[in-house]
Amino acid sequence: MRAQDFVEPPPIDPDRPAGSLRVLTYNVRRCLGLDGAYSTERIARVIARTGAEIVALQELDLGRARSGGVDQAAEIGAALGMDMFFHPAMTVLEERYGDAILSAPGVRLVKAAAISEGPARWSREPRGALWAEATVDGAAVQIVTTHFGLWRGERRAQAETMLGPEWLGHPDCRSPIVLLGDFNSVPTSRAYKRLAARLRDVQNARPQVDARTYPTRRPLLRIDHIFVSEEVEVRGLWAVRNPEARIASDHLPLCADLRVPTPG
Repeated sequence: MRAQDFVEPPPIDPDRPAGSLRVLTYNVRRCLGLDGAYSTERIARVIARTGAEIVALQELDLGRARSGGVDQAAEIGAALGMDMFFHPAMTVLEERYGDAILSAPGVRLVKAAAISEGPARWSREPRGALWAEATVDGAAVQIVTTHFGLWRGERRAQAETMLGPEWLGHPDCRSPIVLLGDFNSVPTSRAYKRLAARLRDVQNARPQVDARTYPTRRPLLRIDHIFVSEEVEVRGLWAVRNPEARIASDHLPLCADLRVPTPG
C-alpha cells in the first residue's frame, strides 16, 4: 500500500487547547459497501478510528427492506456511544431515508426540516437539513448539515434556502458556525460559491491537503465540504483513507480539527 493510500487523523491530544473540536462528514450510501454488503458496524468502525466528536451522516435508511429494515443511524450511534438526531428527507409508507447528526451527550437539536419539497421544476428528490447546537468549553457552536441534490438548479435553490432566514440567516444561528455535508457541488459551481461567500471552506486553510472524497476507489471530486465562520481556526483536515474506509461506502469521510473562541 502506498503512503497516500492511508490517511487518517491522529488520536486526539488530551492537552489540546480549549475550544477544540473534531468534526466529520460522511455520505455512507445506506451503509452499502463496494463489496455489496450492508454493514452499520463497518461504518461505525471507520468513524471510531477518526475520533470525531460531531459526525454528520448522509444517505441513511430507517426501516427499509433493501437494508434489512434496521434503523441505521441508531445502530451507528449506539456502536459509538453517541446521541443521534435523524431527519427523514424521504418517507415512503414505513420506509425512511435521510441524514443524521451524531454527537457526544449535551448537544441539542434546534431544527430538522425539508429544504426542498414535492415535485418542482428543479427538484428531483426530497432533501433535508439538520441544525444542532453544541457547547464546546462554554462556547455555543451551531452545527448545520445537509445533502444537496444532483441537479444544478436544485442545488442553487437549496443553497439559497440554507443561506436564508430559516437556517444560516436565522438570528439564532450566530457564530461560531460549522456547515458540513455532501453538497454534490464542486468548487467551481454556483451553489458552492454562494456558500463560500458566506462561510470559509476549511480546505482554503489547508490547501496542501487532498480533500477529494468521491468516488472512493479513485477520488476525483471534492463534493463533500466543511465550511466554518471566520473566527473558527482550522487546525487539521483529512480525507480519510484506510482499507476499511476505501470499501465501506462510495464516499470517503472528510474530517477536520477546529478551534472555536471560548469565553474568557
